[in-house]
Amino acid sequence: MSAQLPPEPIRPPKSLLRQVGRAIAEFAMIRDGDRILLGVSGGKDSLSLLEVLRHLRGYAPVRFDLAVLTIDPEVPGFDPAPLTDWYDQRGLPWHYERQPIMEQAREHMDGDSFCAYCARMKRGIMYRLCRAHGYNVLALGQHLDDLAESLLMSMFHGGQLRTMKAHYRNDAGDVRIIRPLVYCRERQMRDFASNAGLPVVPDSCPACFQMPTRREHMKDLLAREEAGHPPLFANLLRAMRPLLREGPID
Repeated sequence: MSAQLPPEPIRPPKSLLRQVGRAIAEFAMIRDGDRILLGVSGGKDSLSLLEVLRHLRGYAPVRFDLAVLTIDPEVPGFDPAPLTDWYDQRGLPWHYERQPIMEQAREHMDGDSFCAYCARMKRGIMYRLCRAHGYNVLALGQHLDDLAESLLMSMFHGGQLRTMKAHYRNDAGDVRIIRPLVYCRERQMRDFASNAGLPVVPDSCPACFQMPTRREHMKDLLAREEAGHPPLFANLLRAMRPLLREGPID
């Protein structure tokens, strides 16, 4: 009996591919021989990015390896374990890490939001896996909406002009972090994930639904402003562009 071939990558919309390709080229995100570890939470954004990178791997002028990491924060009602079957069917190397992050947050969180604590803990796991398995690039699924929300949070609550960067090195200098979706809107991932039937895990962060966050407030604020001013995000991107870079990256 012949071995079953993995399914072909689901072709994302041209607009999504064009925007991701533009970001990858403009910020020199992917280089020949890169070994990329993609963090997949089970949400629409990271699963969409997975399919985009799978598709690009077949057409990109550079060769790169792609593997997946899913972190299970052991939150009641949230189970990303079925994603491993999806990865196996597509012949993807994958890593699955369990850690009771919400329980740890209750014990150790001091003056921080749960989302910030969770992100910090997950980032530590990601860096550890990159080092242990020789991945030199960590890919994350934040998009333009996330960047705009981060900008407002930084200005409103921190008095700083800051947002997530498109491509940078971690403090230790041994891992490059890339965000290929920085030019994409959240609604593009929502539509793609729905139309392609991606196995989105419902409520990929239930704790955030139980604990309203500043980020949700900013999301609502931006939605109201965009309804009355459609060019809002194009203008925000223009304003944020200098903040997306971190100087030359060797």
